[in-house]
Amino acid sequence: MEYSPPPLFKQGPSALARLVFFVVLALALLISDARFKTLEIVRGVLGAGLYPLQRAALVPRDMFVGAADLAVTSATLRSENDKLRAKDLQLSQQANTAAELAAENAHLRALLQLSQRSTTQSLPAEIQYDTRDPFTQKVVIGRGAQQGIQNGSPVVNEDGVIGQVTRVFPLQAEVTLLTDKDQAVPVQVVRTGLRSVIYGTPKGDTLDLRFVPISADIQSGDELVTSGLDGVYPPGLPVARVVRVDKQADTAFARVICLPVAPVRGARQLLVLHYVNNVPPRPAEEPDAATAAKDAKAKKGGKPADGKAAADKAPAKAGEKPAAEKPATARPAEKAPAKPAAAEKKSAAEKKPAAEKNAKPQATPGAQP
Repeated sequence: MEYSPPPLFKQGPSALARLVFFVVLALALLISDARFKTLEIVRGVLGAGLYPLQRAALVPRDMFVGAADLAVTSATLRSENDKLRAKDLQLSQQANTAAELAAENAHLRALLQLSQRSTTQSLPAEIQYDTRDPFTQKVVIGRGAQQGIQNGSPVVNEDGVIGQVTRVFPLQAEVTLLTDKDQAVPVQVVRTGLRSVIYGTPKGDTLDLRFVPISADIQSGDELVTSGLDGVYPPGLPVARVVRVDKQADTAFARVICLPVAPVRGARQLLVLHYVNNVPPRPAEEPDAATAAKDAKAKKGGKPADGKAAADKAPAKAGEKPAAEKPATARPAEKAPAKPAAAEKKSAAEKKPAAEKNAKPQATPGAQP
């Protein structure tokens, strides 16, 4: 009598088989997503579907922040109010100066017939939360593709550059901060105009200004702004300040350590810029002086040869006309000797038997032996 467990206790494949199956499936999905981006649509749909749940999960945090704001003392509010008034007065003076400079700039451009090179549009956004990857410096803002956010747009606040949009979802966007190790921004030194590229560091607290020669004029305290040569960042945005310069004789480049001007980790309200560069496309490359001189010599030396070849071609073309006329004049003459041609065939047919008779006696003596 065979014993078999009742259907209630049947568990299907073993635990090891299921583990192997799901591990292989997970690896296949990881490879396909990393190589062929097959799960981008699924990720976007899930992000849009989980957005209400994320907002609901952030409600306690928002309530706690609101309660903390209400608990701020009146003395702190009074001191902040005084600081804001002083800053407002300073900014109003700078705004008046900027308005005068803008009017003067517009007048000079109109006088010189120069067009505006760029236009910048901004969209306010707020940071919702940080990403879960501890090895990257990224945050998520509450604006997405439906609000006009584009991939690659620079992100700033009132102090300077914060980062750059690196991934866009329908209702959210991911911003890579300036201090991320994979982030690079073209900058220039305000004092000297020296251009270079600034990178983030693995620690995420400082910035590294690379490719600066040892002989370059750069000092501690120099301010760095965006150069605008990449066509992504508008020129003149504050980026960082130099805090240390190490120059060693055995290296070709100096080590320049900088600190970001804007509070990269402390910012909450941001501006996403949509920068449109109206610089015309680069013209075709012109040959240098040496190549132009060689081409000129080749052209000067090739004129007699070209004339000689043209002279050779002229008689050939002139001689082609009589050659083309000969068949036209010879066609009537070709019809006349049609009868002699038939006579020649007849004489050839009469000569053939005679030749065969002469050939037979010569072949028989050789065949008897």
